[in-house]
Amino acid sequence: MKRLVTLIGILLGICGLLAYSSHQLSTSSGDTGSKVLNLYNWGDYIDPTLLKKFQKETGYHVNVETFDSNEAMFTKLKQGGTHYDLTVPSDYMVSKLKRAHLLQPIDQSRLTGMQNYDRQFMDKSYDRGNRYSIPYFWGTLGIIYNDKFVKPGTLQHWSQLWSPRYKDQIMLIDSARDILGMALAEQGKSMNTTDPGTLLAATQKLNQLSPNVKAVVADEIKMYMAQDEAAVAVDWSGEAAEMLSNNSHLHYVVPNEGSNLWIDNLVIPKSAQHYQAIYAFLNFMNRPENAAQNAEYIGYATPNSKAKALLPAKIRNDQQFYPDEQTTKHLQIYRDLAPSIVQTYNDRYLEFKMHH
Repeated sequence: MKRLVTLIGILLGICGLLAYSSHQLSTSSGDTGSKVLNLYNWGDYIDPTLLKKFQKETGYHVNVETFDSNEAMFTKLKQGGTHYDLTVPSDYMVSKLKRAHLLQPIDQSRLTGMQNYDRQFMDKSYDRGNRYSIPYFWGTLGIIYNDKFVKPGTLQHWSQLWSPRYKDQIMLIDSARDILGMALAEQGKSMNTTDPGTLLAATQKLNQLSPNVKAVVADEIKMYMAQDEAAVAVDWSGEAAEMLSNNSHLHYVVPNEGSNLWIDNLVIPKSAQHYQAIYAFLNFMNRPENAAQNAEYIGYATPNSKAKALLPAKIRNDQQFYPDEQTTKHLQIYRDLAPSIVQTYNDRYLEFKMHH
């Protein structure tokens, strides 16, 4: 009996040693060993056929979970209990996630294809040296107009939206930062201002726009514009691309006096586990043919210049979505403002909505 107990003890010891060795192997390679990648993304923000191609090439299956705002994504990561390997925050949210210690730095030595990116989308103020982020898509805030109601080429600037000719004709995207930002840009001010007086003046300017505002709406703005419900809208370029594809009378303009430039990025959350899958995916998406396919499917602008060169001429030469240098040099990236300032933006915006 004693011998049996000793034998069992030896066997258990061997099993423990094997388990320990296998744990050491998996952790030292920086991977849990399972063939999955957990991607936390905006809805419909990657071509599904690319995911199939990635799995076929690498054997890694991509699980996709979606969010509908940067803030919702931040809250989910902050609460913990998730094991996302990659997520896709906008510029200002990258710095907020960094400050909250919710990101891991990217191991640059494991990346390929970074030379494919246009330098103007790299090394931005929200992540110097791209230590935590790789640009995914970019776009702008601008004006959509319907040529059934607006003569082509006549609506080019924010200030024109205040014209009495657009009475009850304008739809606005429901976004405090963007709509106040539009009023700030119209007044030649920074879209990142923290000055209460400047924000008050922008709110007063917005209140003067009220007679022209037909509605302040969210996602349904795309449907309304596609169905000729309004002459003009203020929205993001990606939403505009979808509207234009559903109605040939719609056009998109980025006012050259200034607007928002946003960049969405791939980042690695603190909770990530599947490092081999992560770097396989990042390198897969860095390849020009894959980034071009994704851009064609999504309708947003790619920051990958080699991918842009592969796009059909009608897309890559379309200045509505790839604006000229004269326009891009006046574009502003939103900064991650202090919570008290964000609250002021929200309060001022609410005042405008109530006034409307």
